[in-house]
Order: sequence, then C-alpha cells, then structure tokens
Amino acid sequence: MRLNVNQIEIEVEDTGEATRPAVLLIMGLGMQLIGWPDAFWQGLHAAGFRVIRMDNRDAGLSTSFDAAGVPNLLWAGMKHKFGWSQKSPYSLQDMAQDALGVLSALQVPRAHVVGVSMGGMIAQRVALAAPDKVLSLTSIMSSSGAEGLPAADPEVLKKMFGKPSQPGLAGALEHALGLLQAIASPAFAQDAQAVRERVMAAMQRSYRPAGVARQTLAVMSDRTRADLLMQMRVPTLVVHGKADPLVPYACGEDTARRIPGARLLGIDGMGHDLPPAVVARLLEALVPFFNEHP
Repeated sequence: MRLNVNQIEIEVEDTGEATRPAVLLIMGLGMQLIGWPDAFWQGLHAAGFRVIRMDNRDAGLSTSFDAAGVPNLLWAGMKHKFGWSQKSPYSLQDMAQDALGVLSALQVPRAHVVGVSMGGMIAQRVALAAPDKVLSLTSIMSSSGAEGLPAADPEVLKKMFGKPSQPGLAGALEHALGLLQAIASPAFAQDAQAVRERVMAAMQRSYRPAGVARQTLAVMSDRTRADLLMQMRVPTLVVHGKADPLVPYACGEDTARRIPGARLLGIDGMGHDLPPAVVARLLEALVPFFNEHP
C-alpha cells in the first residue's frame, strides 16, 4: 500500500496486527523493501511481531525525485573530503521523518526500528528525532558517519560507482551482481541463482540509478550525526560483519561506542549482505533483544 507521508508517497508492506509490538524495517542505499530476506521478516512475524517494511523515498515504488537531477558524486566526494558544505535534494533527517510518518499513518505509537547500511543511519536519525516512539534501535552494517573512520575497499567502491559494461537492464543486472559478489560474506555462501533471481525481481519492480546517487549525496551531507549519538537514550543493538569490505567493522565499533549502553554483536565472516546463515544469527539476537524492551 502507498501512504501519503510528508507530502510524498511511501510504499509500505505491513503485516497489520495492531495488538502486536511493531518492528519497522528500513533498507539501505538504493534498496527496496523486498530486499529484506523473507526468512528474516517472516521469522520476526512468527516470533510474534507486527512487521512493517517500507521503500525509502527515491527507491522502489515510493516517490522519486528525478526533478532534482543527478548529482555529480565525484565533485560531492571532493567537497565531503575537505569538509565543504553541500546541498542535497533531501537529507537523512527527511528520510527519518518519512519513517516516523509511516508509523503515524499506521497509528503505531512505538516500534522497534531496524536499519541496514544507510537504513541504519536513517534509523539512528529516527531515534534521535523521536526517542519516545522508538522501543529499541538496531543498526546493522552501518556507521555513525564520524570523520576518520576507515573507508571502503577501493575495489568495492570502483564496482559500486562504476558504469555497467553494456547498456540496458542486462548490463545493469551483471553490474549489480558483480557488486554483490564483491561485498558478499566470505564465510556464508549464497546460492548464485537465487541471488540473480532476487536482483532481477528488484529491477523489474523498480530501477532508479539516479535515486541511488541522490541518496548517496544525502549520506555524504549528514555530518552532525556522530556527535549527536552520544545523547541517545534508546536501547541499542549494533550488528556488524567483521569481514565487511564496504562499511568496515571499525564503523560498527565506533557506533556502539558512541551510543550510551549500546551492545555490539560482531559476526565473524559476515560481509555487507544478509545470507541465510546471517539471517539466522540476526533472529537469534533480535528476538530476545526486542522482548527485553516491550
């Protein structure tokens, strides 16, 4: 279903049980609500939770911002490196307000908020903006955005921001699969055909490379979050792969160190993805964590 939130439309999937504690799932850069593995959200549902998934703005079936144009990420990266201010079409704070608007539209007073990668950054902003609406925060393979943290593997960045070798969706598919292979968990293999089918399904549902660029600019522009995390008073679990080549493990350690009372769960051999064995580990950790904070 599509909800009118903050003067835009946000696509949402909601299991809908008003009597259950709610879990709001926020996906990462360019990803869609169908990016959450079925075993993960269905596992949470089977454990007794109402599960709400959403497409972030500029992704999936939510409102696009094509009128804002495509940012020059090379120039934006230079400005980011030197600490120069820059303007993005929207901010992570705006995206956090979208998430809060979804909860309001669904008449959910409080929820466990879970974000992965950029979604973890948005979830942090949700907890900072409205701690009274957050039962708990789970930040997965994400970052505080603090200066001085280790950067992604250069080869991964090259694959991430490089252009497909051939035009059209076929080229985009192969390009995406190459990136996923580069960031995959070395200790937890996935079925290659299943991954290909999931990527194809996502591209058939929505393909917005320009939206990815605009979301990237929003991440680059969020320069104050790290210091604010020290003020957070929301029960927090930080989960991070120790073999993450895109957002190195030190970023998870930094996030957990900044948030008072946060727990850190480091997973050996986990990269920047959610293979079945990692999903099982997440459910083992998240279900009791949620139950501790009803």
